Amino acid sequence: MSPTNTPTLVEFATPDALTLRGDAWGESDNQPVLLLHGGGQTRNAWGDTARVLAENGYYAVVIDLRGHGQSDWSKNGDYDVEQFLADVRAVINTFKQKPILVGASLGGIISLLLEGESPEPLAKAIVLVDVAPQIQESGVNRIRAFMESHLQGFANFEEATKAVSEYLPHRRRPDDFSGLEKNLRQSDDGRLIWHWDPAMLRNFKTKDVGNIERLTRAASALTTPLLFVRGALSDIVSPKIMHEFLALVPHAQAVEIAGAGHTVPGDSNELFTDAVLKFVESLNSAQT
Repeated sequence: MSPTNTPTLVEFATPDALTLRGDAWGESDNQPVLLLHGGGQTRNAWGDTARVLAENGYYAVVIDLRGHGQSDWSKNGDYDVEQFLADVRAVINTFKQKPILVGASLGGIISLLLEGESPEPLAKAIVLVDVAPQIQESGVNRIRAFMESHLQGFANFEEATKAVSEYLPHRRRPDDFSGLEKNLRQSDDGRLIWHWDPAMLRNFKTKDVGNIERLTRAASALTTPLLFVRGALSDIVSPKIMHEFLALVPHAQAVEIAGAGHTVPGDSNELFTDAVLKFVESLNSAQT
């Protein structure tokens, strides 16, 4: 039992014996909602979304993917998309009923492939956050450049805040460091480094995580209720790409979040959470 105002720490075992860690909000007997963050993020990327879902009667679980946050890092640098799929499938199998999957960027790719390639439905519904089979390469290159440029970390939180503000100029600069504190850790030399395994970057370069043909086939096979969320300022998913996805998945609903770029939940959390809550509540109405 988990109250809606504080989370319970949860752990899940992967098929290759890593431990994924996360937070669970709400009662485990309620409809589960599994939130999967993007590459280079942690479970803290969702802001208040999980808490609000729990307050409205859902069992909201946010996890750190392998190599992120408090979850184990792969000793062999195994960050192939198949590893992520196997990990999340193992998490899904622990729930008492089919979950609603909410996936941003890498988490969205995982959600799309898991459901679109499964012979039997794994999820009750899916929310894809600013990700599609076809994405803008310039935006991907900008993200990769930011991640690669700070592998040596930061001398202090002020330096880290400055770097993030330059990377996300549309987002208001925070008044304190509480958000960054959850995404940085202190290395042996005292510098602050990101809470993710740099080996992932090498993997993403050599393995095509965003295989367009594979993702397109998976999207075409979807029959599950789906909400497509685009950040109105996104340089990853353009309006054209969004409309192409909706033509591919005609039963999908779509919403654009004002003031948000690719990192939608962090840029405009209240509007994002409202959109997700409205969608999941509509699933209940459709069943009655």
